[in-house]
Amino acid sequence: MKYIKTAVYVFMFTSSFSLLSCADMLMGDEGKNDEEIYLNYKTKTVLELPFEDDWYIAAGGKSLEENHHFTPNRHQRYALDIVQVINNSGRTGDGTKNEDYYCFGKRLNAPGDGKIIAMENAIEDNVPGVKNTKQTLGNYIVIDHLNGEYSFMLHFKKNSIIVAVGDTVVRGQQVGLAGNSGYSTGPHLHYHLQTTPSLATGVGIPMQFVNYYTNDVFTERGEPRTGQTVRKN
Repeated sequence: MKYIKTAVYVFMFTSSFSLLSCADMLMGDEGKNDEEIYLNYKTKTVLELPFEDDWYIAAGGKSLEENHHFTPNRHQRYALDIVQVINNSGRTGDGTKNEDYYCFGKRLNAPGDGKIIAMENAIEDNVPGVKNTKQTLGNYIVIDHLNGEYSFMLHFKKNSIIVAVGDTVVRGQQVGLAGNSGYSTGPHLHYHLQTTPSLATGVGIPMQFVNYYTNDVFTERGEPRTGQTVRKN
């Protein structure tokens, strides 16, 4: 697995994931076909950034050079890893506690309208640097946008999710708090959009968000990329 390293990682937080099973991997021509079909995909759902305030894109984009998700791991190849950074650091203190990290416990929102179709809320948060290899998604929700697009939000804080399976959610509605559960080395949000509700069969698709700021420049519709600081309008 390739790891993204940027200047802000002086705070010794590395975003890395292994959400793979054998069924989730596509090698060779099939993976290339996914890229050819979906690389320029236009999101149907009206999406907004699923958080408040400024957040930093630790991984995002449409190449392996800028986004470690862009691999044969087909369901999350356009995924984002997102943290909060202040003065080039994602934390205070020595980083040994989740509470040291600026984004831990921060509000997370539904990125678009839809229905909650799957979730987990009872996984313990990790000690920073120690991954949960048995419950890789951690605490998570899956939103069916009712148009063939499905949002996956992963690694919530334990017992912080305030929606339930079957609930209808609207864009901007609070759904939980950022955490460090699952296959995660430190507090952050992992977000991706895919074509089915199954990690085994879904194909990751690009996500365009509306009406947000990228490094303080207004973006009417765009795709956040590694190294950008973004916030809702």
